[in-house]
Amino acid sequence: MMRMVTLREAKFPEDAEQIVRIDTSFATDTIYTAYRDGDQIGLRLITLRTPMTKRFPLDDLVKQDRPWEFSTVAVVDDRICGFLAAGFQVWNRRLTVWHLYVDSAQRRRGIARLLLDRAQVYGITKHALTMWLETSSLNMPGVRAYRRLGFELCGLDTTHYHGTPVSGETALFFARPIPARLF
Repeated sequence: MMRMVTLREAKFPEDAEQIVRIDTSFATDTIYTAYRDGDQIGLRLITLRTPMTKRFPLDDLVKQDRPWEFSTVAVVDDRICGFLAAGFQVWNRRLTVWHLYVDSAQRRRGIARLLLDRAQVYGITKHALTMWLETSSLNMPGVRAYRRLGFELCGLDTTHYHGTPVSGETALFFARPIPARLF
């Protein structure tokens, strides 16, 4: 039986404990590696000998400065199972999705789409032209999901994670247009 998903505005600090418990883990047997050939930069999809599992830790999420002004949660059975936070940049009319997480047990139910649709409505009110997000070159399940949700790869950065625990991974940037209005 499909349980009802509801969306509501995220409340801090009240929701913080449930948000950091979202299971962000994923497993993959393919990853992207970046290559450089002169002035050309690209990605190669490689198959791993042994599948890998990774989890995005959310503990710092509630402690850090929040560069967003919009956040929403998805709730199933009174439990937060999804979180999205976004911010609008006036200069390029971009809605940046800073965080998008759906608990592993609730994936493939359309929750990410619901969260992104809610963010898109916010973007429309701000007259945003583009919704933009970033993920790691190791997050192939996320890459596939973003593509299904209408995002296209628009760039990469091989230095984005330097000095962090994930140094060596490549940041992948995705974007999708925001319509001027919904109807």
